[in-house]
Amino acid sequence: MDNPLELTLRLSIALLLGGIIGIEREYRSKDAGFRTHFLVAMGSALFCLVSQYGFGIDLKDSSRVAAQVVSGIGFLGAGTIIFQKNMVRGLTTAAGLWVTAAIGLACGTGMYAAAAITTIMVLVGLEVLHVLIPRTGTTTAMLTFTSTSKESIRRVIKQLKADGVEIHSYELKDRRTSKGEIFEVTLEMKVKRGTPTDRLIEYLDEFDDVTISSME
Repeated sequence: MDNPLELTLRLSIALLLGGIIGIEREYRSKDAGFRTHFLVAMGSALFCLVSQYGFGIDLKDSSRVAAQVVSGIGFLGAGTIIFQKNMVRGLTTAAGLWVTAAIGLACGTGMYAAAAITTIMVLVGLEVLHVLIPRTGTTTAMLTFTSTSKESIRRVIKQLKADGVEIHSYELKDRRTSKGEIFEVTLEMKVKRGTPTDRLIEYLDEFDDVTISSME
């Protein structure tokens, strides 16, 4: 392709559409945000242009480079997936990068309508349905707190279970300080989706000797 305007148009549209998805991820405070997504989309578009026009008219199979993008984007997606404390995170971000690469390939081939429709559908799936569809099922939450009394720890756990919280795992550590013995508790819980963290904090506020260390 010798038309620089057409090249610029395809790369710019890939940048724009990938960036739109990246902004949504940025709004959700994800590690892969605007810059990552627009780079993936624009890079995929460039790979597609190179596969189509970069090797001359004698190229028999112009889909080979594009096919490698589809499999190659996996390394970037895998880097966003984290397995920590029996929880898997980053799957949505990895899938978003994968579909962003597809959007970039579509822009590289000039399929602007398909790229735009896919971008809209991705945003609908990530944002609109997130609001419209009621949150059902359960999700995993991690809670770490300290206490100077084992009795308070037992009461906290009993109160959580009474409210329908399922304790998936339980870890108790104790350490001695100048102020006495302190117990550190880490709970992995199954809670209903949409359960506000303020509600969990209220449980612990009832105990004077319980201090929250972290909540995820």
